[in-house]
Amino acid sequence: MIAGRARFRYIKKLQRAAGYRLPDGAFHPANLEAITGSMNIDSLDPGTRDQVMRFYKDFLECSCRDSPLCGCPERKFVIAILELREMGLSHREIHNHLIDEYGVDLFPADILSFLEDSVHLLEAIRSVANLAEQKELVELSDEHIRQIAR
Repeated sequence: MIAGRARFRYIKKLQRAAGYRLPDGAFHPANLEAITGSMNIDSLDPGTRDQVMRFYKDFLECSCRDSPLCGCPERKFVIAILELREMGLSHREIHNHLIDEYGVDLFPADILSFLEDSVHLLEAIRSVANLAEQKELVELSDEHIRQIAR
């Protein structure tokens, strides 16, 4: 999954704020728990603090009982990438946006591969929907394929 490839650029700063070593994976359970609980976010410089707060707000806020280990953060991240692509951003622009907004680094080639895989999955959904005569789902799949593949 694409969220598993995302890395924090400022992991050393997060480790200092947490007071212990953290893995660099942005969606690693230890990082998610540190950001939602034990980390002293106020000790971070203003730029990093803003990125961590945006990361928290956009990906970690949910009402699940098992939050933040419920899977919602990863799903929200996937949706964010797809939405950025559908807004017209290229894989390189998505890469830059993730770094600027969240301090999250993801190789542009990984983003491109994820987008290609998403199109293939949507094509499969469209085929099944077509067989089941689900016209609305076929049209919806076609629209998303057009927006992602452009």
